[in-house]
Amino acid sequence: ALQNSGAISLDDIHVEAGGTSGTQASINDSDIRDMIDKSDGATASFNEYYGASSTSYVGGTGGQTTTSGNFKFHYFNSSGTFSLSSVASGGPSNTVDYIVIAGGGSGGGNSGGGGGAGGYLTGTYSAQATNYAVTVGGGGAGGTDGNSGSQSVIANVATSTGGGRGGDQIGTRQPPQTGGSGGGGGFSHPSGAAGISGQGNAGGSVEGGPAAQPYYGGGGGGGKGSVGSPGTYAFGNEGGTGSTTGSANYNSGTRAGGGGGGSFGGHSQTVGEGQAGGGDGSPNSTGSSATANTGSGGGGGGSSSTGGNGGSGIVMFRYQYQG
Repeated sequence: ALQNSGAISLDDIHVEAGGTSGTQASINDSDIRDMIDKSDGATASFNEYYGASSTSYVGGTGGQTTTSGNFKFHYFNSSGTFSLSSVASGGPSNTVDYIVIAGGGSGGGNSGGGGGAGGYLTGTYSAQATNYAVTVGGGGAGGTDGNSGSQSVIANVATSTGGGRGGDQIGTRQPPQTGGSGGGGGFSHPSGAAGISGQGNAGGSVEGGPAAQPYYGGGGGGGKGSVGSPGTYAFGNEGGTGSTTGSANYNSGTRAGGGGGGSFGGHSQTVGEGQAGGGDGSPNSTGSSATANTGSGGGGGGSSSTGGNGGSGIVMFRYQYQG
């Protein structure tokens, strides 16, 4: 920045604006006018340039905010608008980091599979002074057949896919669904569903399958960090691990874990554990629901019971806001 007192020359101002000392410059050059927000042809005096700087930083509003060092974070627990009012120039970074996590899938019922985690994407883009619509996906609702989670979106930047529901053995005995991470298998449909490459992992399968001894426990839902664990005789297994990946993770939280598989209560009280806020499976009642804004999967239901709800997603941003 320029000094706050004393003589200031046009050359001093020119250099602060990024020019080379001794080269031609005019007080009406756009880069010089922009330092004090003057319009073309407007009158300006040199003392108006005291303390002026050509350096600017990314600035924005929207969601909830926190800071750490020279960085500002915005995080959205529900849909809204991320508005950037200024971009960086003169040296600071103009990069915006983001994390987009979709809603997790519900668990399946009746010793059903755990729900898959919502897709988890990280990335960067160059800031522009504009508005970005943010959609935070809801978790899939548990029920007789369960439901997959909904996508989360930064408009024109990134879209993550909702987590797949777990396979169930009641109602219409639906198979597990693919998603950001796939749902865990259930006895009627033992193969875990696939996840989307780069967003998550597959759900766990059921060892043995429908031709073997009945009452198998459900496989764990897939997580961002790993595949769900396979269900075994009467035992539901744990969901895939979550992740802390991405510079925009404002609190270093672990998210997007798979829901645990449900168990057969007449044989075992063992339950599959959900990961990173994912719901636990149950041996004889409704699977537990995932924690909101984790994007994790719901737990598989126990004998003759429905699966738990998936957790809603979250969208996070980070940028340099000061020097």
